Amino acid sequence: MAARVLIVDDSAPVRRLVKTYLEAHPGLAVIDEAADGVEGVVKARALKPDVVILDLAMPRMNGWQAAAALRKLMPQLPIIMFTMHAGALPPSAVHDAGIAAVVSKTGPMEALLAEVRRLTGGPELLSKPATSGASG
Repeated sequence: MAARVLIVDDSAPVRRLVKTYLEAHPGLAVIDEAADGVEGVVKARALKPDVVILDLAMPRMNGWQAAAALRKLMPQLPIIMFTMHAGALPPSAVHDAGIAAVVSKTGPMEALLAEVRRLTGGPELLSKPATSGASG
């Protein structure tokens, strides 16, 4: 069975890039997308994904706020913070927020794939497509 992924990011091009990249790898299915934290929490509650990829800087409800809301609703749900601000996030704050991993949007997409696989118990990285990063 494919690992079910929910992507929450206010940038449609980033959501599209992440979805296309992940779905090119066996065992992963992007079940939906959300454009902000409020929509992400609603969709996560309804769809019960195996992992949420969450942007930090979003309108209405940012990534910290969405992570806190998800923690209350679904304490076991793995959350990956996928952000341009990865280097600025204090590890203690990440841990306290219940975020399982932080991945930089400026790094290789393989890093995001590796965290999704690790957190969903999927197979190890099988291939390295040419895509090297995301913007937004």
